[in-house]
Amino acid sequence: MKAPLRYRRVLLKLSGEAFAGEGSFGIDPAVLSAFSEEILEIHELGVELALVVGGGNFHRGAVSASAGMDRVTADHMGMLATVMNALALQEALERRGIDTRVLSALEIRQVAEPFLRRRALRHLEKGRVVLFAAGTGNPFFTTDSAAALRAMEIRAEVLLKATKVDGVYTADPERDPGARLLKRVGYLEALERKLKVMDATAISLCMDHRLPILVFNIRVRGNIRRILEGHDVGSVVGE
Repeated sequence: MKAPLRYRRVLLKLSGEAFAGEGSFGIDPAVLSAFSEEILEIHELGVELALVVGGGNFHRGAVSASAGMDRVTADHMGMLATVMNALALQEALERRGIDTRVLSALEIRQVAEPFLRRRALRHLEKGRVVLFAAGTGNPFFTTDSAAALRAMEIRAEVLLKATKVDGVYTADPERDPGARLLKRVGYLEALERKLKVMDATAISLCMDHRLPILVFNIRVRGNIRRILEGHDVGSVVGE
């Protein structure tokens, strides 16, 4: 007998760095396999799932811009990096029998559907996993902002922010052994204390529309399922 679910429609934000695993560049096949296996479990629960993927394992627009590249060009390169990650994850998911669609904010019709909100909703209603690529399609906006925007557009009940730590801390726990885990944080507190949750634009969007952000450790197998089943996992940023 299936456990009752806390959320029925969710948006999961995966960073590009997560695709690289312990490396700093590219896609680790073992990580891709683990992601697809966990998503399969969620899909089998009947959850409507959409994802926004980053591209930092290939290219980060802000970094290239700081080195002298035109920011708009650098950001468009970063958007294309997210498309590569989305296609890789799509292929891994479809090998497990999951029907998926990649919707890109940049038109690349040979490999992805153009993003249309109504089309995305229809795919979710049909039980497909939707992968949002190319961020918002606009320079100067991060994939965090894209995740907040897409979550609201599809009327997600929660934004799940996957990280490599157990939630929101008072400081970087990998650098500060005295950092404390905060189980619940207000939107304004996260902004005022500059906690490493998401960028300020993304948090502000979620605050304006009362969309909770749940920050959790993607490296712990089964965490997403535990969240959906109502277990106390990670940290919640909300009202």
